[in-house]
This record gives sequence, C-alpha cells and structure tokens, in this order.
Amino acid sequence: MSAHQPSGRAPAPAEFPHPYPRRIYPLSVKDLSPEQVAVVFAMTSRRPEPFDKIAEQVTETRASEFHEKWVLGYGHASVAEHAVLHFAVENISRLACDALEDNRLASYTEKSSRFQVLPPDAFFVPPELQERPDLRREFIQACQALFEAYQRLVPACVEYLRKVRPPLQGERESAYTLRLRREATDSCRFLLPSATLTNVGVTMNARTLEHAITKLLSSDLQEEREIGQALKEQARRITPTLVKYADASPYVQRVARALGQWPSPASPLAEPSSTVRLLWADPEGEAKVLIALLYPSARQPYAQVADAVRRLSQEERRAIFAQVLGSMGDFDRPPRALETASVALEFVLDYGAYREFRRHRMQTSIPQPLTADLGYTVPPLVVEAGLEGVFRQAVSRAEEAWAKVAGWSPRVAAYLVTHAHRRRVLAHMNLREAWHLFRLRTGPQAHFSLRDVMEQALSLCREQYPAIFAWFKRREG
Repeated sequence: MSAHQPSGRAPAPAEFPHPYPRRIYPLSVKDLSPEQVAVVFAMTSRRPEPFDKIAEQVTETRASEFHEKWVLGYGHASVAEHAVLHFAVENISRLACDALEDNRLASYTEKSSRFQVLPPDAFFVPPELQERPDLRREFIQACQALFEAYQRLVPACVEYLRKVRPPLQGERESAYTLRLRREATDSCRFLLPSATLTNVGVTMNARTLEHAITKLLSSDLQEEREIGQALKEQARRITPTLVKYADASPYVQRVARALGQWPSPASPLAEPSSTVRLLWADPEGEAKVLIALLYPSARQPYAQVADAVRRLSQEERRAIFAQVLGSMGDFDRPPRALETASVALEFVLDYGAYREFRRHRMQTSIPQPLTADLGYTVPPLVVEAGLEGVFRQAVSRAEEAWAKVAGWSPRVAAYLVTHAHRRRVLAHMNLREAWHLFRLRTGPQAHFSLRDVMEQALSLCREQYPAIFAWFKRREG
C-alpha cells in the first residue's frame, strides 16, 4: 500500500481550538469591595468581557454611581444580592437575636448555652425600664435569681450524673467531665431568661440586610432599634450605597400597632405539656408528589400526567415511592417534588426548643408573643437530681416579676420569660422541609424537648402520608 493509498479509515480530525475556554475563579474580596463585586456581576448582562476585565474598570466611585442609578433608582434590587457582608454581633439579648435572625435568606451561628456555662451577670437590662426604677429593680433581682439558680444547678447536676453515668471504656477524665457538663447545661439552661446575652455571627447579602435593618428600626423595643442602627452604620462602611436608605417602615409599625390592639377572644390557658396539633394537610398530597416526580420525564401536559397517576394502583404508587425514597442514603436529600404538598401544624414548645425550631427558616413559622401564660417545662434531669424545688422557686420569682412588668409593658416583660416557658407557633411547611426537619430533630443529638415534639409531628405526617413517610429513616449518629 502506497503512502497516498486510502486505508479505508477516515483520518482523525485536527484538534479544534475552542475560542472560549472554561474559566472558574473567585473575585477576591481583598481586591474588590462587596459593592464592586455586585457591579461586576451585574455588568456581565450588558458587557462581553470576562469578569476580571470588567473588574479592572469598576472603581468604588463607579460602583456607587451604578447602584444609585440601577439598584436605588430603577429598582434592580437583585444586584444587591451579590454584595455579601459578614457581621460579628456581640452581647445582645436572645430576644433581640430572635428578631435579627428572623430573615430567611441569611446564615447565623450563635453562641451555644449547651457548650458554655454562662457567667452570673450575662443578661440585658432593657433601657425602657429607666422610666420605672421600681420595675427595673424587680427585673434585675429576678434575673439574678435565675442565674444564681442556674449556677447552682450546673455543678449539682454534674455531681448527680457522676453517680448514674459511669465513664465509657477508655474515656479520659477531661472528656468524661466535658460530656457530663454538656448534659447538665442542656437541662440547666432552661432557667435562662430571654434577656440572656448572646453572640451571633451573621452573613447576609445587602438586599436581605436592608430588609433586616428596616424591620429592626421599626421595632417597638429600643434594643432592637439600636442594633438596626448599628448594623446600618457598619454596613455603610462596606457598601456605602446599598443600605443607604434603609429606615424604619411606617407601614410595619402601623400594622404591628393595629394587630396588637385586636381583642383576644379569651384569657390564655396554660398548656399541660409541649405538644403538636395537625391543623391541615393537603388531601391530595401523595398524588401531587407523584405527579411532580413523573412530570420531568413525561412529554404530556400536567393534566394528562395527573390522569395517569390517578389510574395507578396503590401497589404501583408504593413501588414508585420505594424507588425514589427507599433508596436514599444518610446524606441524600429527598427530591424537590416533595415541595408540592404541605401541612400546617401548631406547636407548643418551650422557648429553648423554639429557638432550635426556628432555625429551619424555609418553613413559614409564625409565633405568638413570648409570655409566661402557657406554663413551663421542668427538665427530667433536674427532677431526677432532686433539684426541682430550686428550679421552680427561681421560675416562680421570674413569673412574679414578669406579671408586674407585663402590666406596664408586655413587650419589655418578654425579656423575663425563661427558656422553660412554653410558646405557641403556627408552622406551614412543605413535605421536603418536614422531612429535613424530622431528620435533624428526631436524632440523638437533637434538643431533647424538641425531639419529643418532632416525634409527635412525624407520627402525624406518617399517618397522613403513609406511602411517603414509610421510607423515612431517623439519623442515628
């Protein structure tokens, strides 16, 4: 065969030089402010250059001018989501921290009273009480009584646990002591009032931050307004333009006043225990989830897919759920199709459990006011250790002070409500969020009082949607 004779095979094509190579790289916050980063990302919709080339042309002055025109002037607020800010917020009350964390699209990491023993003076005194020195004195004495009991209970519970929880084989003394102290503080922290000081790390984009600042500045509590003002001042050092006009909202204040005057139909009744009630469940929930599971691979409109699902037998439905949900591993997430069905639940939680529960921000949770009306929970360990009397005496002292302050200002009185006191909360959640909630809060690491309520909620959802929750598995470790 000559060198020019065809071989019967097509020659391999020459390497095609791709004119647009893939590049993935960060824009350094050391070189660009969050406000500049937001502009660089926004400009790509109208500029053909790579991001780093656009960045070379975006000065802080130009970024400010861009945001004034497009974000503030024309309302292109989504651009502000690219400006991400991090704040260290220290020594605020847990009550105010609840307000700060009442924003869905943000990240928070708070000081844990489960892993730390708090000092006896770690509580906030609301400045509103300056008007009433007598109530201020009552407030301080009640908080001191709670913290004195807390300081007494922690070592006493540790000593009790040493008698009933022997060291694990090979466990070092330091690890053993830490384990017992953690169990003790998990129960003793029920005594802490919502005035207890905390620290929280906050990560938000500028759009969410503006909303958070507006809500805080609109609060009827001075502490929350001061936090909102401080956040605004600090944020303007980083993004001078994007939170420039965040201010108190007359609408938010007007609605709060109007709804706060709505007459209560009856006196509050104490709840006998923490509990959960199923208020509503989508009667077609399982069918809706099946339709949503099959829809992406179908080539028919929704109505035809729905007709096909309705014709499935129970065995066929269970088989589909078995393939989708039964094969999930410990760290797999259920598919988005579960978001098409939802439930409404009413929880009665101790305040400590509520603060864990509200971390699940994808749900819609609407709490009632924080009061001492609904009774309180005494942790089993405190009872077992023979310390129930000390616990109840301190809580009783706080309730007396709460009643006096509530007669003058219910909102200020909320600072005296302990983590043991119960609170009602209305929660709407889709089944995907419910699945995630139950996975985290029915496991052995969950807050024990929240775990009990989540077990009740799981049981209610399992009764309502047996073909779905039959495949639910608890996280064991």
